[in-house]
Amino acid sequence: MTHRVAVLPGDGIGPEVTAAAVRVLHAALPACTVTEAPVGATAIASHGKPLPDETLHAARTSDAILFGAVGGPGFDDVPPAQRPESALLALRKTFGLYANVRPARAFAGLEHRSPLRPELVTGMDCVIVRELTGGLYFGPKTIERDDLGVHATETLTYHDFEIERIARFAFDLARTRRKHVTSVDKSNVLVSSQLWRRIVNEVARDYPDVTVVHMLVDNAAMQLVRDPRAFDVLVTENMFGDILSDEAAMITGTIGTAPSASVGAGPNERGFGLYEPISGTAPDIAGRGIANPAAAILSAALLARFSLGEDDAAARIERAVAETLAAGPRTADLDDTAPASTEAFTTAVIGRLGAAVVSEAALRMGV
Repeated sequence: MTHRVAVLPGDGIGPEVTAAAVRVLHAALPACTVTEAPVGATAIASHGKPLPDETLHAARTSDAILFGAVGGPGFDDVPPAQRPESALLALRKTFGLYANVRPARAFAGLEHRSPLRPELVTGMDCVIVRELTGGLYFGPKTIERDDLGVHATETLTYHDFEIERIARFAFDLARTRRKHVTSVDKSNVLVSSQLWRRIVNEVARDYPDVTVVHMLVDNAAMQLVRDPRAFDVLVTENMFGDILSDEAAMITGTIGTAPSASVGAGPNERGFGLYEPISGTAPDIAGRGIANPAAAILSAALLARFSLGEDDAAARIERAVAETLAAGPRTADLDDTAPASTEAFTTAVIGRLGAAVVSEAALRMGV
């Protein structure tokens, strides 16, 4: 079966890590075809806007987007709609990508990279499900002057259906894992969180096999540091999820292994999605061939799982990355003595991916 993927490399290290992810994706799914298109600062330079029409067309005619990173110097005084980052927000809005999935896993062999003691992070494997299209980031905003001076207002708005669909996403995902959901809110202060907690409890009745607990966001931030292994699936609103997912990524020891998925369908349904590493443009190392492509490759695995329905290929990619991170070679952010290039790490992953295919074939033949 042929799958179509729009590849939007973007800026900084984006082109390098997405190229690595495409190599691995092709190795796992040879029939997958890709269409590359400009986005971000690169697109502004070539087309005068961060999300050109041809890029949007490439996305519309594909099964998913593999995204690199956007951003660059010289845009601080530019209106938000004309900045490179606006392309990402526009894609989320255009395709209704309401669920952000951020796995946070402490890979074997990297526990010493965590700012926490290794025994606290060994075995850490959680997923933060963040509502992506509501809340403060998308509510009405004003900057006005009154008798006291200039004041700014952000409006935090959530409808019941927005909370219900992200809650169902989290519960469905938990059923494929350890069947435990932590719902994070601030219901002791915010009325939006009070609605959030009520809707989550209503949804939970449809999932009697899944345990749900509620946790205030400040406590959740502390508990992630105290015992990150205690969490399975966390579900929360937009801003809380933005903060907690970065905290969880750093607890694992590096953002270089942190993938993400932004999707508009449940985890058990094939649907359009945007997949990207969270490491950003990293302009200080761009073009040097030393960027860690693990997060981009793992994002491609999420793409295979959620948008292409290729669970087996996704699992093989994830296993090959985990084995490479454990045994090496590793890029400079993870190896201070003998760092590997982006290409060398990618080649090692593909080698293990091929070995896994041979091993599985041998098992089927009884060899």
